[in-house]
Amino acid sequence: MANWPWPRRISPFFEGVKAESDEWFRSFNALSPKSLKAFEKCDFARLAALAYPDASREHLRIACDLMIVYFIVDEYTDVEDANRAAEIVNVIIDALNNPHRPRPEGEMILGEVVRQSVDPSSSELNPDGPQFSPYRFWSRAIQSASPTAQRHFLDDYITYLRAVIVEAGDRDKSVTRDIQGYLSIRRQTVGAQSAFVIFELGLNLVDEVYYHPAVTELIDCVAELILIDNDLASYNREQGTGDENHNLVTAIMFELGLDRSGAMSWAAAYHAEIEARFINGLLKLPSWGPTLDAQIKEYLNGIANWARANYCWSYEGQRYFGNRGGEIEKTRLVPLLSKARRDPKMREKDIVVADLWL
Repeated sequence: MANWPWPRRISPFFEGVKAESDEWFRSFNALSPKSLKAFEKCDFARLAALAYPDASREHLRIACDLMIVYFIVDEYTDVEDANRAAEIVNVIIDALNNPHRPRPEGEMILGEVVRQSVDPSSSELNPDGPQFSPYRFWSRAIQSASPTAQRHFLDDYITYLRAVIVEAGDRDKSVTRDIQGYLSIRRQTVGAQSAFVIFELGLNLVDEVYYHPAVTELIDCVAELILIDNDLASYNREQGTGDENHNLVTAIMFELGLDRSGAMSWAAAYHAEIEARFINGLLKLPSWGPTLDAQIKEYLNGIANWARANYCWSYEGQRYFGNRGGEIEKTRLVPLLSKARRDPKMREKDIVVADLWL
C-alpha cells in the first residue's frame, strides 16, 4: 500500500464509540472470558474508525457493531460443517428480516447479537442519558439508510452469508481451490461490499449506478485489495489453527507450485496490478449527472479508504500479529506459529478465539 493515494485517517469519535460498542457486545456473554479478552484485543472498533473516518458518531456506532457482527460470525462458523453453518446463516437472515421480533428461547446467541443494539448513553446520541431503546441492530441502521442502501446491504450481506456456507463445504471436503476459483468465493466471504453500506447511509445510489459494470468492477477491485492484505496478514494465524485452505497464499502455492515466500511475492505483485486497475477505472467512469456523479465519487472515495484502513488495522490490532504488529510491518518477518488445531467440540459460546503471542 506504499503508493496507495488514500492516507491513514481515523475517526475523532473512536475512543468513545469503541467503549460503547465493546460494552454492548460483552452484555451477550457470547464468548468465554478468555476468548472475549482475545476477541477484544483485535480492536474491531479501530477497524471501523479507520474505515469510516468521516462518519457521524451515530453512523460510526453502527459500523462498530457491524464489524463485531462480521467477526463473531467468522469465529462461530469457522469450526462448523456446512449443514451447521447453514443453520447459523438462517438464524442471522431471520434476525435481519425480523429485527423487531424477539428471538426464540434457547436459540444461539448470534440471532440476538444481530437483532439488538445498545441503549445509547452518550449525551451526543441521547441528551437525556440512558434509557430503553426500541431500536435493534438492523432497525437502528434503517433509521439512517435510504431504501436503496437498505436493499443493497441486505442483498450483499446475504450473499456474504451464503458464501460462508460454501467455505464450510470446502472445509468439510478439504478442498483447495485454484487462484481464480478461490478469488471468486473470497470476494464474497471477505464481506467487504456489504460493509461499504456505511458510505451509502446518506446517499441514494440508484441501481443504474450501483450495478453499472464500471462501478461493480471498482468495488471488486477494492474487495480484492482487502482480501489480499487480509490473507497475507492472516495466513500465519490460519495455518496455526489448521484453517489455511481458505487463503490466497495456499491457492497460489497449490496452483503455481511456489513456497510461502514465493506465493506472498506473487500476491504482492497482483495487489499492485489491482491498485492500478482501480485508479485507471476511476478515470473511465461514465456520467449520470451532477447529483449522482457527486454521490458515486463520495462512495468510491470511501471504499478506496477502506483498503487503507484494512491494511493499517492488520498491524495496529492484535488479531494477526499480537503485540508485534508495528515491528512486523517494518521488518516483514513473521515467526511461524506451531500447529494448534482447534478442538471441534468447542463451539459457539465455548469457541476458543486465538490469542497470538509471536
